[in-house]
Amino acid sequence: MLLEGGLDWKPMGFSPKDMDFMEARNGAARDIALAFGVPPMLLGIPGDNTYSNYQEANRAFWRQTVLPLVLRVAAELEHWLGPVWGSELRLDVDRDAIEALSADRDALWQRVNEAQFLTVNEKREATGYGRLDDDATL
Repeated sequence: MLLEGGLDWKPMGFSPKDMDFMEARNGAARDIALAFGVPPMLLGIPGDNTYSNYQEANRAFWRQTVLPLVLRVAAELEHWLGPVWGSELRLDVDRDAIEALSADRDALWQRVNEAQFLTVNEKREATGYGRLDDDATL
């Protein structure tokens, strides 16, 4: 085919052979992702995700893959640096700074705030804050 004026030919679809290759590649990507604890929905493969599934997969990725790995590394660093810095060295993750887990944190705050039978210090401990002195004003 001869195209004039700077036009070029672009195929508009895939042949059955190309489509089979793409599906095999997507299947391999899903398998690799599962081996590393990454939900396949986070890969962006067409047809794999809806908006609500993506949010839940993102939360599961952080809770079940990223946080355990980070906490394991932090524990090893504590063990390694302990003799130099002393036994009071503590490394932890600021879970409040993780945007993907903000819905979980909001739900916790709502449940704790609505629990009228808890004292202020019990509510603070449930949300990860330290106790207040008895004479502190609220």
